Amino acid sequence: MSASLPSSQKPRFKDTSLGVFVSQFLESPVAVVALAILVVIISLAALAPWITPQNPYDLAQVDIMDARMEPGEEAFAGYTFWLGSDGAGRDLYSAMLYGLRISLAVGVFSGLIAMVIGTVIGLTAAYAGGRIETLIMRLVDLQLSFPAILIALMLVAALGKGVDKIIIALVAVQWAYYARTVRGSALAERRKEYVEAARNLGLSPARILFGQIMPNCLSPLIVVVTIQTAHAIALEATLSFLGIGLPQTEPSLGILISNGFEYILSGKYWISFFPGLALLVTVFCINLVGDQLRDVLNPRLAK
Repeated sequence: MSASLPSSQKPRFKDTSLGVFVSQFLESPVAVVALAILVVIISLAALAPWITPQNPYDLAQVDIMDARMEPGEEAFAGYTFWLGSDGAGRDLYSAMLYGLRISLAVGVFSGLIAMVIGTVIGLTAAYAGGRIETLIMRLVDLQLSFPAILIALMLVAALGKGVDKIIIALVAVQWAYYARTVRGSALAERRKEYVEAARNLGLSPARILFGQIMPNCLSPLIVVVTIQTAHAIALEATLSFLGIGLPQTEPSLGILISNGFEYILSGKYWISFFPGLALLVTVFCINLVGDQLRDVLNPRLAK
């Protein structure tokens, strides 16, 4: 029978890499609170069909007689508009949670697709070098020289309205950020001994890129994904606010803010205020979490 290790010799969670990462992240109370709020927001958005009294996408459930109800008033259907209703009679609480589902989905999916494309391009540029790297990085510089909102506006105007069209536009806007980040990290990794050893072993360039170099570029990628997700959510809201994002039958936070903009001076503040507050809190919390991830994952920023 094997003897158990003394308590002083047992492996502890805080001694592992994951434990160090978690403990360093928890050193910032602001980031922890932001992460907790973000988890609550994501949970509410995911559970929207089960915790909301109305499906704002179903026109059969929307009654124009309920338009512009103040917070706390009762709808003709019997439930209470806790956050009021908009000009079309949609329950703002329900519309906000469904809008958050769209905003989060657009931000995450566009970020992941852009990350894959940008990672492949950045790794290729760093590993190939020479004229290929120069050509790729000039394209990246050209992409980043234009304002993101301008490129997104032109693409959505050309492609039309819809979630898929917005994702395509956001991917076209974001991929260059990932390419530049990955290329910078991969350049540092390319000169290390393990890459030379992999070449001497006869590994293919694809295996060296994706099996050896890419895992060591994940830390900055995680930070960029977080920041770009917040940027994508804000950009989608901007496009919808301008009327070229999603159709009115699929209200997002940007559309809800836009719908209430004309009523602000008449005192019906809630139509724009609550969706705007939800957007502000979501983007702000993602940015706070991203800033703390950057401090933890970047050793040069470690105190």
